[in-house]
Amino acid sequence: MLQIGDRMPQFSVADEQGRIVTDKDLLGRKTVIYFYPKDSTPGCTAEACDLRDHYESFLARGYQIYGVSKDSQASHLRFKEKYSLPFPLLSDPSTEMLQAFGAWGEKKNYGKVSMGTLRKTFVFNEQGILERVIEKVDTKNHAAQLL
Repeated sequence: MLQIGDRMPQFSVADEQGRIVTDKDLLGRKTVIYFYPKDSTPGCTAEACDLRDHYESFLARGYQIYGVSKDSQASHLRFKEKYSLPFPLLSDPSTEMLQAFGAWGEKKNYGKVSMGTLRKTFVFNEQGILERVIEKVDTKNHAAQLL
């Protein structure tokens, strides 16, 4: 489990265009990495669109944003195009990045327990040091939680 002050875990995954993105690529700018369960579901769409609608405020404060789920690059591309999302969506079908960040674990849905993506957001400084974790994400007002 990542703690405040920890360094960003190492990772190497593809974005929706197939470009490889690594932890080293994110250094030098403040970074918001949000993990979400599934493209085009109501909560995930609300969260992505809220971040989209406040994207300029993030840029003005020097932040870059990355969304991450285990969905495929093709699914991410459709989701990004459908909702005009201005930030990259990283595809982690192996769940290695999800696990490294502590965003993969047991979920309970209608009394049924299964493994899945835990909705969490991490904020890193320019040096890749964790400054903040949001574990109780308000999907409709996530930008306000961050800004």
